[in-house]
Amino acid sequence: MLKIGILGAARIAPAALIKPARRTGAAEVVAVAARDRAKAAEFAKKHRIPKVLASYDDVLADPEITAIYNPLPNGLHGHWTIAALEAGKHVLCEKPFTANADEARHVAEAAAAHPGLVVMEAFHYQYHPLARRLVEIVRSGELGNVTDIDIGFSAPLARKGDIRYQLGLAGGATMDMGCYPISLLRLLAPGPRVIGARAKLSSPGVDRAMDARFSLNDGGTARIRCSMFSSSLLRLRSTITGTDGTLRVFNPFAPHMGHRVRVETASGTRREKFSRRPTYDYQLDAFVAAVEEGAPFPTTATDAIRTMELIDAVYVAAGLPIRQPTA
Repeated sequence: MLKIGILGAARIAPAALIKPARRTGAAEVVAVAARDRAKAAEFAKKHRIPKVLASYDDVLADPEITAIYNPLPNGLHGHWTIAALEAGKHVLCEKPFTANADEARHVAEAAAAHPGLVVMEAFHYQYHPLARRLVEIVRSGELGNVTDIDIGFSAPLARKGDIRYQLGLAGGATMDMGCYPISLLRLLAPGPRVIGARAKLSSPGVDRAMDARFSLNDGGTARIRCSMFSSSLLRLRSTITGTDGTLRVFNPFAPHMGHRVRVETASGTRREKFSRRPTYDYQLDAFVAAVEEGAPFPTTATDAIRTMELIDAVYVAAGLPIRQPTA
């Protein structure tokens, strides 16, 4: 069984890894470390993790641990993913993969230098059958030529002290929320290019909301909207419009919590339903299969470069600084 150590007592870790590991039986979380050892100990007790280690380096050095889960702040993803690779560990790294595209390239180079190790970006929704079906519908030609894609992801996030609002930790709405619709846009229409972006700020350089527009290779257009704090408290919708039909999706990013898929064409309207099994369970299965069987997977370090290039381009178009790794 895959033995995993967690870097940081992150709030996402129970839903993204600890509970999926117990549900699937595919892996075991055996250790955690945090900057505050008392916090790590409290986290370990609450989630029944057997070992609390003194530092991230100790997690990487532990011979029992085969793989690392990296849910650290965005600005620390690249450094600790590379460190884990150099320590001989597989890595499941939370999205966004790195602070920017240049850092993603460095991580991809490190991954290529360790071909026996798996580095997976944790875009969990991509491992759910719903995401695969959306791609299948678009590529089937049923909608005709895609003329417009509109993807929104907004949810209220508390601001006080939240790392996602800190520029020094590579925070911002486009990094946190926006990476999802940008990733989905790339799945549905390869090769989008940023043509404009407008941000609302929470502090200098930090976007609390972003509205970005793209051109598509076949002449169509796209728009992504994301927000951590706006009048649109909850937006989880995608609309793909083609010359022959429209695909509407509610909640493509967490379909296990409820979703709707509707396809409208000249031949009629149909609705499709998908598994309510958590996206994170599918992701963990894929990670374990990649580690133990060498199975292919989509969210590679190389793929992450293109997503980060688009995020960088959105920030530039909005007149904001590209995020930087945390010193």
